[in-house]
Amino acid sequence: MKKDVNADKLIGELADFIEKSPTAYHGVEQMAARLEAAGFAALNEGDHWRFATGGKYYVTRNGSALIAFRLPRGRFGGFQIVASHGDSPILKLKPAPEMATAGDQVRLNVELYGGALLSPWFDRPLSVAGRVLVREGDTLTSRLVNLDRDLCLIPSLAIHMDREANKGHAWNVQKDLLPLYGQGDCEPVLAAAARELGVAPEAIAGSDLYVYNRDGLRRWGAHGEFISGPRLDDLQCAFASLTGILQAEPTERVAVHCCFDNEEVGSGTKQGAAGTFLADTLSRIADGLGKVRVDYHRVLADSFMLSADNAHGVHPNAADKADPVNRPRLNGGVVIKHSANQKYTTDGVSAAVCRMLCEAEGVPCQDFANRSDMAGGSTLGNISTTQISLNTADIGLAQLAMHSPFETAGAADTGYLAALCRRFYESSFTLKADGRYGLRLKEAEEADDADE
Repeated sequence: MKKDVNADKLIGELADFIEKSPTAYHGVEQMAARLEAAGFAALNEGDHWRFATGGKYYVTRNGSALIAFRLPRGRFGGFQIVASHGDSPILKLKPAPEMATAGDQVRLNVELYGGALLSPWFDRPLSVAGRVLVREGDTLTSRLVNLDRDLCLIPSLAIHMDREANKGHAWNVQKDLLPLYGQGDCEPVLAAAARELGVAPEAIAGSDLYVYNRDGLRRWGAHGEFISGPRLDDLQCAFASLTGILQAEPTERVAVHCCFDNEEVGSGTKQGAAGTFLADTLSRIADGLGKVRVDYHRVLADSFMLSADNAHGVHPNAADKADPVNRPRLNGGVVIKHSANQKYTTDGVSAAVCRMLCEAEGVPCQDFANRSDMAGGSTLGNISTTQISLNTADIGLAQLAMHSPFETAGAADTGYLAALCRRFYESSFTLKADGRYGLRLKEAEEADDADE
């Protein structure tokens, strides 16, 4: 792979983003910081929203989902939305998690969040992060915490005591996946969190804390063509979408970067794709634009969404698990995801739009479909369209070891998706008639403006 300084810079920024985002709460904090540095102003769902022409804003819900948007300076021509998610399969601490066992050893009582590959969680450096609710008089304040050190580990059982270990294992989370935390009289995790935040332990009234993998992003391969790290699904897409909206030039469209929570457990929460967060935000944008009320439903018909969530690449040791023809490869560019039963929302229309955008930007694209005799997963695209009805395509980047605490992807692909997102935010989709659509790219819009 040819040396690319810009790609190296982007991978470095992705590595920093992932390292500072051990949980969905921290991911939202990182996105908010980058947005504010670029001039985006924070909104509160409980306040009346007032917009400035061409203004840039973001709003969060539950501290774990975020929507950022940039308003047009002139006429309003619809929404260009990229939606991703910030959660990953992980181990969540139960209340009072410390468990004394086997003499003086202390384990942490956890439960599984999402559909994780369990074997790779063993023998890795782990720590604890999340949020706590601090009582301040009659007010509860959410505070993020990260006990940022090698704090616990799930040790494997020696082969001498499990001679069948290499023949496959059905792991029991309650028995086998409890991290070893310490020996003897250990400080409770909540007390450690309180100390980290400089508050009294009794001031913590509630918490959502998780055990996470502390490994960082690594670049490797004969030519540095691969990256591996935690939470690539789906922080890689969230990062690319954020990069795209920060780099895009303003148009007549409202550019929307949306990052949901709880995709890994079905999205059925107020901060998930099945909730009203996106629909509420879009309708409030429409209500607040200009002196003439915007026809919200007409505008949605002239809008488009990319649901960005990673896809399965062809595994080098299990190529037979992939479709015979539609076989995405790492570093092969943006993946367009297809499903006859609509687990993915892509249809002929939205796939064509994606291909035209990729072609205009010079970004390679490829297709994914499951083997017809294997059940596939789902993502947030088809769930979010139950709340807002608009043309949508499901896309992503090819990766290996999906839902492992240490996943693998192509080093070039983050840049491809970021470039596509930027181009998408600078373009516009129009419903001319049912079955007839318009796709205008930024260059064409500039030429039309010059003719006027």
